[in-house]
Amino acid sequence: MRNYSMRLFTFVIVLMMALSGTIEAKSGFMIEMELENFKEKEIILASYYGTTNKIVDTFEVSKKGTFIAKGTEALPGGVYLVILPPENKFFELVIDKEQFFSLECDINDAVRTMKIKGSEENKTFYEYLIFLADKRKEAEAINKKMESAKTDADKEKISKERDVLDGEVTTFFDSILNKYPNSIMSLIVNAAKPPVEMPEHMEKADDTERYLYYKKHYFDNLDLGDERLLRTNFLFKRIEYYMDKLTPQVPDSISLSVDYILSPMKKDGDMFKYYLVHFLNHYAKSKVVGMDAVYVHVVKQYYAKGLAPWTEKETLDKIIRTAGELEPILIGKQAPMVKLRQKDGSVFDIADVKSDYTILYFWDPDCGHCKKASPQMIAFEEKFKDKGVKLLGICTEITDEVKKCWETIDERGYQWLNLVDPYLQSRYKTLYNIKSTPQIFVLDKDKKIIMKRIGAEQLGEVMDKIIERDQKLQDEKNK
Repeated sequence: MRNYSMRLFTFVIVLMMALSGTIEAKSGFMIEMELENFKEKEIILASYYGTTNKIVDTFEVSKKGTFIAKGTEALPGGVYLVILPPENKFFELVIDKEQFFSLECDINDAVRTMKIKGSEENKTFYEYLIFLADKRKEAEAINKKMESAKTDADKEKISKERDVLDGEVTTFFDSILNKYPNSIMSLIVNAAKPPVEMPEHMEKADDTERYLYYKKHYFDNLDLGDERLLRTNFLFKRIEYYMDKLTPQVPDSISLSVDYILSPMKKDGDMFKYYLVHFLNHYAKSKVVGMDAVYVHVVKQYYAKGLAPWTEKETLDKIIRTAGELEPILIGKQAPMVKLRQKDGSVFDIADVKSDYTILYFWDPDCGHCKKASPQMIAFEEKFKDKGVKLLGICTEITDEVKKCWETIDERGYQWLNLVDPYLQSRYKTLYNIKSTPQIFVLDKDKKIIMKRIGAEQLGEVMDKIIERDQKLQDEKNK
């Protein structure tokens, strides 16, 4: 009976210790900083966040002269900055699992004077920074020696020095990856490595094969589902390079790349939200003709499917409505066929135009830009009227103001086919999303949109290229 009581007593004590440990476990974060040669009374803690810095909070100097950055909630993993006003110098910290530690450094050389207690991650981070700085100097010295080398023997010797240096860097990187797998340091090291190492079997491949291999494996070293990557200063650059340099700059290819990048990201995570908003805004603002197709894709595939729940309903409705207005007039779509009126009141159907190309020129008599564009359109019409190009001028005035259209046409001598719609019965302003003038659409013989919203000064050059391209395609077809 006594043995049983002792065992029970021991179990209760162990259980109380475990519960006590749970109750006393640290939560939130606290970083105490002793900063030599810094006399100001306040510091700022921030993190990298895409292309910007996201401020966590400001912290004032304590009575004992140190700064204590603390909070009741743990910080999301990533690379953080301690910003020092008023010059806004900064040094970096890695924050992940270890969020209670202290440091001291001289702000005039924070990297080499940094002393960390309580965070192996940050000790390793500063070893990494010092190692890279030293090896960078060695690499620069080797490059200078290579530039001044005069014989093949000298170049070979220097090349071996470079190989040794590369080997040292690789060994150092591997030691971190082996010691701290899945850590914030492993993310940083993997990002510092070349994105893709070409295997031996690709050495004899042609440029297209090498490009496709490189593009396919570009993100192999980075897990795009890892939220910590959002709070680094390298992910955005990598994604930007993939989108702008590795992706063909046509809407369909760009839309596929958008999906490829977003697909591994957690749909309820900050990183998915950041990059989805980035892609929406980027292609909404793009001045490149045809990129509105990417905007429409992003809206249809994500916003319209409820994958942007942070968006207020009024804003969401506007985004979806805008995409709906743009979709019917994307390049490659069949242009809306509308019936307009000539000066004598007779109806003219755009569908009835028999021409290799149809130009729709929407203009307004009082529009300052139209007054500059119209003389260029006159010259364009004169040059291309015998090359299978039909120009339709559509004056956007309505009701009694339509008379200004005909007065301006007579005054300025517009010889192309001029059309109006006094009461907007055709709804052409809605169908073609005409919210400003001038607007130019280029249609092919089947009335599909092949170019739009370019300046009158560009139209002639663009038309030459379109005709040249189509002629080559026809010649190849006839062979």
